[in-house]
Amino acid sequence: MASLPARDPFEPGRDCPLCPRLAEFRAEASAKHPDWYNAPVDSFGDPNAQLLIVGLAPGMQGANRTGRPFTGDYAGDLLYATLLEYGFAKGVYQARPDDGLKLVNCRISNAVRCVPPQNKPLPAEINTCRQFLVKTIATMPKLRAIVALGRIAHDSTLKALGLRNAAAPFGHGAVHKADTVKLYDSYHCSRYNTNTRVLTPEMFRNVFAKVRKDLES
Repeated sequence: MASLPARDPFEPGRDCPLCPRLAEFRAEASAKHPDWYNAPVDSFGDPNAQLLIVGLAPGMQGANRTGRPFTGDYAGDLLYATLLEYGFAKGVYQARPDDGLKLVNCRISNAVRCVPPQNKPLPAEINTCRQFLVKTIATMPKLRAIVALGRIAHDSTLKALGLRNAAAPFGHGAVHKADTVKLYDSYHCSRYNTNTRVLTPEMFRNVFAKVRKDLES
């Protein structure tokens, strides 16, 4: 695995102990795959970006292995292809952190920074990790748009923004206003959602087409 940039001081440390179940799961993965990243995954992209994408959590074969959000699993294939199409990334996505792909006016993070068993973080883990999402948002001075991938990312982002769920219910394609920031909802770009046609590539592209149009207006 290629070396990654120095860690952001606003991100959890490599040995973050705040969620014991997740720390134990990371340790088990590290014992099985010592050459993998196996640590909380930092946000990817420029803090001065106008767009922040919030996912659920690192995938075992994806970011937990490679150390870069949405890199190395199916969800990343659709996400990065879409970002490239709408000018939020440049280069070639090759599913590894040293592929040279760069984000453009965009940053990617997760509601939970560690890989959870069965891709299902517990409510307490989501709540505990939200402090890092709050810091991510607070350190983006030009932020204008957030895309939440899935209901958990939506709900945690709402709390990070200080909004009530009742005031901004989740729905694919929905747009909510929080002061100077708009929150755009999308179903998660997981293999399950795309295989079952809950989310089609066209539906996903439409979300980012709307973001692009709004940022240019």
